[in-house]
Amino acid sequence: MAEKIVSPGVFTSEKDLSFLPQAVGEIGAAVIGPTAKGPAMAPTMVSNYSEYVQIFGDIVTSGSSDADKKNYSYLTNTAAKEYLKNGSALTVVRMLSGSYTAATCKVPVSASLSATEATNNYADQAIITASFTCETLSHGVLQTSSGSISNHMLNAKGDRDNLRLEVSSVNDTKGSFTLSIRRGDDSKKRKIALESWNGVNLDPNSNNYIERVIGNQTHTIAGSGTARYVKTTGKYPNKSKYIRISSVAKATPNYLLEDGTVRLNSATGSLPTRVVTGGVWSGSFTGGSDGSAGPNSTNANWNETIDSTNVQGYDYSTLTSCEELYSAILLMGNADDYDINMLLVPGVIAGEHSALAAQILSSCEDRGDCMAILDPVKWDSNVATAAAIGDSYDSSYGAMYYPWCLTNDTSTNQLIWVPASTLMGGVFAFNDQVAHEWFAPAGLNRGGLDSAIQAERKLPHVDRDTLYEKGINPIATFPGQGVAAWGQKTLQRKASALDRVNVRRLLIRLKKFIASTSRFLVFENNTAATRNRFLSAVNPYMADVQTKQGLYAFRVVMDESNNTPDVIDRNILKGEIFLQPAKAAEFIVIDFNVLPTGATFGE
Repeated sequence: MAEKIVSPGVFTSEKDLSFLPQAVGEIGAAVIGPTAKGPAMAPTMVSNYSEYVQIFGDIVTSGSSDADKKNYSYLTNTAAKEYLKNGSALTVVRMLSGSYTAATCKVPVSASLSATEATNNYADQAIITASFTCETLSHGVLQTSSGSISNHMLNAKGDRDNLRLEVSSVNDTKGSFTLSIRRGDDSKKRKIALESWNGVNLDPNSNNYIERVIGNQTHTIAGSGTARYVKTTGKYPNKSKYIRISSVAKATPNYLLEDGTVRLNSATGSLPTRVVTGGVWSGSFTGGSDGSAGPNSTNANWNETIDSTNVQGYDYSTLTSCEELYSAILLMGNADDYDINMLLVPGVIAGEHSALAAQILSSCEDRGDCMAILDPVKWDSNVATAAAIGDSYDSSYGAMYYPWCLTNDTSTNQLIWVPASTLMGGVFAFNDQVAHEWFAPAGLNRGGLDSAIQAERKLPHVDRDTLYEKGINPIATFPGQGVAAWGQKTLQRKASALDRVNVRRLLIRLKKFIASTSRFLVFENNTAATRNRFLSAVNPYMADVQTKQGLYAFRVVMDESNNTPDVIDRNILKGEIFLQPAKAAEFIVIDFNVLPTGATFGE
């Protein structure tokens, strides 16, 4: 609207051009693989390694006898630990193998306990009518060498990786109670509560209905081939990190009137038990199994056994034989549900598990906003074999690193060989912490693998050349300076700006911002006002990236030149962004000129 000026005077106005739109929040990585426990096929975000251990476990004990028992860490653990040293958002997808069932805990009703049972704080969950039943999200709580679950009844001392359920504060008048998840090895005197919900009830019409508060969803694999998907059943999303409510005894509890109000003094057949000392009932989860997967108990360095038939102890012969892993990779290809910028699947070796590696890259390409870090070859493979793998892949959404590295597993205090990808996630996170995604995660300043004691092979310059020509990034060793990533090529074969990791990651960051900004313009009228809203948000952001050395130059076009009547009639709002990404100095050339005595240092 034009400013109305009637009488003489001096008129001024302001236009704030200093506004910088809120950038997209911190975006983390995703790691897929086996863990000791935790939610299965249910992507779960953690912010630090302590939280990871609490949910997914740390070490795996293998072997039946005390003399034969060994502790192992999955590659998933190592990758998570390295990334979370510098990154604050990691999505973990626990993958299982084989058949498995959930461990359950039935909570008995008040009237079901006998005097003896009440005195002993014990109930036979198999025969007592349940007020409701809880089920572990992980389809099993504790993995043993045989893949079974350690079963603990109510008074038994459990394991720290098992779970215990407690009901307290049962209120006859309101029909409510408190439900807590406790660690399996705690005691009545030293309770360790992992989660707690106060004032829940069994009334489906209530906002505090137990299924609504905690969740009741299950996730199973459906479909076949590339059409596989994760099928979700249950109305209420799981808000607990450990359990779901699998069933409630009555749709309308008998302590409620038809209008939902509580009957006075009549909570007789629906409320959980409270007729025990202190008004507290506690029970353990029993049954269930995690499948037969696990590390090789006879090999101290079991990571080294990964080959064409083995992915971290899981069978690999066809995609069908590792259905859960394949499905998890497909799952993370959904950009709408999972906001990530990096995908790690440690233990998948491109030269050994080509179908899985191809699907990892495909999932990242389908998303268009995520990179995969891959390993070309198994342990103890030579340079020529690693370099040859580069010819089999062509994608700017992936990068490979060679060779494996020796690191100290702090959980088990033993030295283990790990593929480079398990450490490189941490390198990328460090790069982003001290700089930005558009800086190269390589070199001595930002590419150091500080957890690597040594690389599997010391690579002279000729070997680094051989690898780099094929798009494989060398892990180099420099005496007195440590181990570092000495390359930042993507797997794209065509020479362009996108054959470098820093450029691909720059575009990922820009695409995420553009997508976030543009989402609010969907269904708006294609007018100059709408287009200006876009430009006023994007131009300052691009200028900020340029200031921070991500771009040499840029131009954003969204006007009548690309939004012609034909485009508008097709219900399209079209914009174009032209940019010159900053390039990393990978080759430093200095000419030494030797001059004769008496010559001047002129041109």
